[in-house]
Amino acid sequence: MKKTNVFELISCMTALIRSEERKRCSELKLQLTHLQVLEYISLCNKYSDTPAALANYLGMTRGTVSQTLIVLEKKGFLTKVQDTADKRVYHLQLTVAGVDILQQAKPTNLFEQANDLLGDDFSSLEGEALFVAALTALQKANHSQSFGVCKTCKNFTQRETGFFCELTKEVLSGIDADKICQEHVPH
Repeated sequence: MKKTNVFELISCMTALIRSEERKRCSELKLQLTHLQVLEYISLCNKYSDTPAALANYLGMTRGTVSQTLIVLEKKGFLTKVQDTADKRVYHLQLTVAGVDILQQAKPTNLFEQANDLLGDDFSSLEGEALFVAALTALQKANHSQSFGVCKTCKNFTQRETGFFCELTKEVLSGIDADKICQEHVPH
């Protein structure tokens, strides 16, 4: 059985955060792509606030970006401003409504709750232990199934005969032990 690595933990954290973002976007009648576009525009400088740079950053086609920008502009979340020097170039800017919807869509309370759960104890943690603590805090703050890697679950045990799930009382294969499980309970 291979040891859980930092990249598996980051992948689990990312999935959990994206799940929360999708939930928020659904409540706000946005697509996750809309949130990603708004977030990028809020972070980029004047050299990177163009549709072409946005497409490159998100790894999307220019056509997909163009259609997304049309939707966000119609909703009043962004404006396109023509470059004064090169009339072919447009710069993207968030409107006040765009900044507001971005703040509503971000799962900041999830991060705040996770940080509160971590407390001051995490400052002494390093490497993998820090990521495990952060993931566990995010999972607890989210109050949902964690979908963690099976072998990192508190119900996972190793016996002489192989791997075993204490929750389901079933034998697990080595392949199952290395994969994501919806019944995962963090330590």
